[in-house]
Amino acid sequence: MTSTDITRAINDLLFTPGLDLAEAIDRHFTPDYRQRTDGVWSDLPAFTRHMTRLRTLVRSGRLEVHDEFRDGLRYADRHSVTITRHDGRTSTTEVYLFGRFAPDGRFQRVEETTLLVTGHDDDRNLGLVN
Repeated sequence: MTSTDITRAINDLLFTPGLDLAEAIDRHFTPDYRQRTDGVWSDLPAFTRHMTRLRTLVRSGRLEVHDEFRDGLRYADRHSVTITRHDGRTSTTEVYLFGRFAPDGRFQRVEETTLLVTGHDDDRNLGLVN
């Protein structure tokens, strides 16, 4: 079993524009994937729409993991994502994430809370944009 992590997933989803989004999602997330961001639940189709929209907004970015924990199928981390939009605007969001892997090593569930650290107030909802 090769397990993913948030760095590999975000880099493939957002910061590798030449990688097909469907391939990136299949590489890191199970078909029954569910995610709760700031209290709002999404299934895989909603998550795919979210990533599709983010790809239209994000020109580049980087992810920094501050803390990371694995215990069997459980995963937790605290990371920051800095993005630059196509219009040049930059923001940094801190994320507290708790997840569960499927036996094949892909994310099956993620629950996260986000906090805008720097950037325009409109960027506060990037984790929920569709």
